[in-house]
Amino acid sequence: MTPTLSRRLIAESVGTGLLIVSVVGSGIMATNLTDDVALQLLANAGATVGALIALIMMFGPISGAHFNPVVTIADCVLNRRTWRDVVPYFAAQTFGGVIGAAIANLMFDLDILGPSNKVRDGAGIWLGEAMATLGLLLVIFLIGKHRAESVPLAVGVWIGGAYWFTSSTSLANPSVTIARAFSDSFAGIAPESVPMFIVMQLLGLLAALPLLKFLRS
Repeated sequence: MTPTLSRRLIAESVGTGLLIVSVVGSGIMATNLTDDVALQLLANAGATVGALIALIMMFGPISGAHFNPVVTIADCVLNRRTWRDVVPYFAAQTFGGVIGAAIANLMFDLDILGPSNKVRDGAGIWLGEAMATLGLLLVIFLIGKHRAESVPLAVGVWIGGAYWFTSSTSLANPSVTIARAFSDSFAGIAPESVPMFIVMQLLGLLAALPLLKFLRS
């Protein structure tokens, strides 16, 4: 039996919140432990990979473990999920993410809701964010079509790698982008940088959909 909408929304909210706790918290911890930016990114990526795999395994059977509105939209287009889920899922993901950022900030004695001062701008960074989103959707919906049990590991590995090979460090998620604006930390993004990141994430989605339809046919 399909879980009720309320159960699915709670799963999306809690899952996204815990994801942000791992992303932001590990970034703060890394900067507390070392001044080496490469080691900071390595620690941040490693913690994110582990948490993301576990969270998808936990919440996948309940809500699909999207934690990301572009994944929800793609699921509607490719797998005929009801479009009625999009706005509630986005609200739950974003709310959970902001709460997660606040919790991470409090754990490390930062201002509870930031905001971040970390400006992330420039054509190369924006292109990196579109590519990160495109790749994430290909991983989820190509692997998920025939080997759904492998998706948690595949998504974690993709995001961990994309921290390093994309210029944007692969936020690839509008809700996560908004949430990370509320932490003035290593993983933060300045509020003024958020709109363009979301635009590029949506462009990544638009590029991925026709390619996925063709490859999955």
